Amino acid sequence: MILVTGGTGFLGSYIIKNLIEKGYQVRATRRSVNPLFWIPEEILQKIEWFDTSLLDPMGLYEAMEGVDHVIHSAAVVSFFNRDRKKMYAANVEGTANVVNAALERNVKRLVHVSSIAALGRTTKSETVTEAKKWEHNRNNTHYAISKHQAEMQVWRGFAEGLEGVIINPSTLLGFGNWHQTSTVLFKNIYKGFNWYSCGVNGFVGVEDTAEAAVRLLFSDVDQRRFIVNADNWVFRDLFHAIADGFNKPRAQKEVSKTLGEIAWRLEAVRSWFTGKKPLLTKETAKVAQSKTSFDGSALLEALPGFQYTPLDTVIKNACEKYEQALQKGLLTL
Repeated sequence: MILVTGGTGFLGSYIIKNLIEKGYQVRATRRSVNPLFWIPEEILQKIEWFDTSLLDPMGLYEAMEGVDHVIHSAAVVSFFNRDRKKMYAANVEGTANVVNAALERNVKRLVHVSSIAALGRTTKSETVTEAKKWEHNRNNTHYAISKHQAEMQVWRGFAEGLEGVIINPSTLLGFGNWHQTSTVLFKNIYKGFNWYSCGVNGFVGVEDTAEAAVRLLFSDVDQRRFIVNADNWVFRDLFHAIADGFNKPRAQKEVSKTLGEIAWRLEAVRSWFTGKKPLLTKETAKVAQSKTSFDGSALLEALPGFQYTPLDTVIKNACEKYEQALQKGLLTL
């Protein structure tokens, strides 16, 4: 029996799909019932759902009854001030609760889904490996800080006898609910978003990340972290590839650092008046201008036979599925 936290999330749902297709028995936690239209119905019918939250220690303890392995993929990803308190609570306190329950239930192995954000960012151009040490600086988003602190809880669990690994995926690309998480990129570009930046970031297919998590769950590798990153692209090239996938016009206007500074402030004012989340924040503006690359080669050495899907292929397949979902009425603009 394998427990997946965050089963209705973007990555969590694909991890479940991967496990069930391989014949494993899966239990998954959720806080609410969300339609997972991107996952086949025959997969969803085989999931044992357990309604609880990361902030319910007793609920997590009950969810792990009879569980052999845990993949902890639940987290709050946000760059908005109003979400900061609940993000720290879910990501840090929630991960501590997962680790504690796993230790009490004598779970055999834990895979913790972290983020490349937890490795930290600097202002200089650099290529990050698993050896990078966390540095406290103002370039780190609060999401990054929360994921770093969550990792500290996992390393504490490892020190107390829990076996497992940490994975640090880069920005996930693929087919899902494009009103949430990184898939919002696809929606905005489909709608004609006309701006791009020349920052550099890492990207990886969501299904590759799920495959890596499952393979590591049943590997002999212990107490290590792995960057999961297919390639490093300029945001401009990513936006152009998605636009091409939808047969839409490519973005024509570059967002300079100065223009980005103005834009996030204007978005903050708009958000204050409308009550809607801003399209751009101070933190996302920083990420858009950062030029950080990530080396995902250590994972390839640890998992013989595993290969990353080229980003062009990931994007092309996702665009086709988004257009099909729109035609079927599964997605709205």
